[in-house]
Amino acid sequence: MKTTIIGSGSWGTALGILSASNGHAVTLLTREESQAATINSSRANERYLPGVSLPDNLIASADPESALTGAELVLFVVPTAHFRSTAESFRSLIPKEAVLLSCAKGIERGTGKRMSEILTEVFPNHQVAVLSGPNHAEEIARGLPACAVIGARNEELAEHLQAQFATDTFRTYTSTDIAGIELGGAIKNVYALAAGIATGLKLGDNALAALATRSLAEMTRLGIALGGQAETFAGLSGVGDLIATCFSVHSRNHQVGLALAAGETAAEAEARLGMVAEGVPNTLSIYETSRSIGARTPLVDAVHAILYLDQPANKVLHQLLTRDYRPEAD
Repeated sequence: MKTTIIGSGSWGTALGILSASNGHAVTLLTREESQAATINSSRANERYLPGVSLPDNLIASADPESALTGAELVLFVVPTAHFRSTAESFRSLIPKEAVLLSCAKGIERGTGKRMSEILTEVFPNHQVAVLSGPNHAEEIARGLPACAVIGARNEELAEHLQAQFATDTFRTYTSTDIAGIELGGAIKNVYALAAGIATGLKLGDNALAALATRSLAEMTRLGIALGGQAETFAGLSGVGDLIATCFSVHSRNHQVGLALAAGETAAEAEARLGMVAEGVPNTLSIYETSRSIGARTPLVDAVHAILYLDQPANKVLHQLLTRDYRPEAD
């Protein structure tokens, strides 16, 4: 199966390794010819996954027409802020029979649309699916055990893609709840920033456990209001991804949260990391979406206040802890 991956960062490369390990011909579409040449000559993507060797049937190309001609499966693994423009730029090149798989986690600002909804708008005649879960590329590329969920309205399509990526160290599950899968993957980014801030402020294990627990409650409440199913948020793309991104050293959002606690701005932290932390733009888009439907999201509001209203973290924490009392299930 000819597979093209739009996005040559760590996650796109890791997904390419998984697919190639199952015998598929994989092309990693890069933005620059020099990057493609370096990947092909060194058999590694040292910028994003240093020390990881690439299989021979995974190649890089900076030529979109060549990379997409004949593609049967196209993965979109790009920052959500550029997702729509990227999809539109390749509209005329992607074969009509190709399946489109979104592997990005976020909600579009202004429209509140999920990434699969953007793909359906741009490519109305294509089958669209999503992949999400507690998936740090650095571990998966090295063969450490992990799981993910693949969502599609068509169960047969989900099962077909399940086999595309499953290996003896990467277990895949299927679901028809595309909305729930995408919403979990997007909303948890905000809480990962909060976890990084709490860790940086040395608030302790009790605070972090409470934060993760209340984050799951808020994510589920908001996700259901936006069309997801409750059981999905108890799964890999919900609580699973929440745990990984809140506490892992690999989490960009957690690292940005640590930087915020140390006095850096989000922009300074992302520049130092050299990678996008989706929680930063997602906080704004999710906050706006929450307000548009009248949802109660105190944790999202708190992170928004720190990032976009320049409120001190300690002040925001005090406001969270002194809100009106409520039943836990509310």
